[in-house]
Amino acid sequence: MSSHGKKYLEALAKVERDRKYEPRAAIELVRETSITKFDGTVEVHLRMGLDPRQADQQVRDVVVLPNGLGKTVRVLVFAQGEGAAAAQAAGADYVADTDEWIQKIQNGFTDFDVAIATPDMMGKAGRLGRVLGPRGLMPNPKAGTVVPASDLARVINESKAGRVEFRLDKTANLHVPTGKASFSADKLYENFVALMSAIRKAKPSGAKGSYVRKVTVTTTMGPGIRIDTNMAQGLDTKE
Repeated sequence: MSSHGKKYLEALAKVERDRKYEPRAAIELVRETSITKFDGTVEVHLRMGLDPRQADQQVRDVVVLPNGLGKTVRVLVFAQGEGAAAAQAAGADYVADTDEWIQKIQNGFTDFDVAIATPDMMGKAGRLGRVLGPRGLMPNPKAGTVVPASDLARVINESKAGRVEFRLDKTANLHVPTGKASFSADKLYENFVALMSAIRKAKPSGAKGSYVRKVTVTTTMGPGIRIDTNMAQGLDTKE
């Protein structure tokens, strides 16, 4: 017996289950299959041909989506002195420049979406791993969120504009938000192209055989739509 509701089943009926869709057609269809009353998030899920246990088969990078994510991104910056001033000037929502701020976060404050730090503050920020780590908020050089004060403005602006980190999980999958169901098909497609281009460029040295095995796009609580893997991997922002 199906546990899905009527709206889901109606949306599912629009999807040809055995078909691997051309990317643009999949993007157009995913907007039609959004079933939530709120503006659902469009997500891309990729099954990768990688072994997460191998150090030379990791994927962790960022992409700046040209049309953003359709939401307000709250940015917290760990910085002091000139760095704190630069962060405030660049529009950071919070600047953690005191021990009181560190204690506040240790006590559970996580009302932000992105955390950035200057290298000199990582000693203090590093103590917050138990709070920030599980939420994916820990600043990390590989993710481009540990930067010198001179680079804070760029990273803050990118974060607010649609900077998204993607990272291989323990089951060899990538899960990446690419916008809202209310976006036009053109905007969602442009974001998808930017993501696929970034994933191709992030291919690790140890990758063997098929790099991307499966690509699916979906909206919050909506059905998954398979995308032709070869066509998806061939997309490039230069086109």
